[in-house]
Amino acid sequence: MRPFGAADRDAIHAIYSDPEVMRYVGHGAHRTTAETARALRGYADALRTRGYGFVAVVELSSGVLIGDGGLHPLAGRGPDVELGYTLARDAWGRGYATEIGSALVAHAFEALGVPRVMAQVEPENAASRRVLEKLGMTERGVRLTYGRPHLLYGVDRALV
Repeated sequence: MRPFGAADRDAIHAIYSDPEVMRYVGHGAHRTTAETARALRGYADALRTRGYGFVAVVELSSGVLIGDGGLHPLAGRGPDVELGYTLARDAWGRGYATEIGSALVAHAFEALGVPRVMAQVEPENAASRRVLEKLGMTERGVRLTYGRPHLLYGVDRALV
């Protein structure tokens, strides 16, 4: 994982504009590169002001950008920190989401000192629910996000 650079825009836009990849993500697939460029500026601003945010995920063996992963204040406000990730379809089913999630949860607890890491997932997204459970997260409730119900998962530092 590393911060996004200007050269990443087209590669991450290809991922963000895929409707299947973005089926359960935010407002759905990006329609323009300008939308993706705004997201990348937001990620850079978060890293600069908060010291954490979303970063590029690059496959070590190939050097290819395969998605993003990061931490964000839950609901944009906190105090809990939310884990998130988006991976290209070619990267699905290869253990990358669990690897990313594990590294980010460890970073949240060790470097940021947060007491809890949360994640939101649509009930139908069975693959991401399995990833969250592998990370030790348990279901904590339901909340409405992006106009759709999401399951709220969490793990407390004392339990890891």
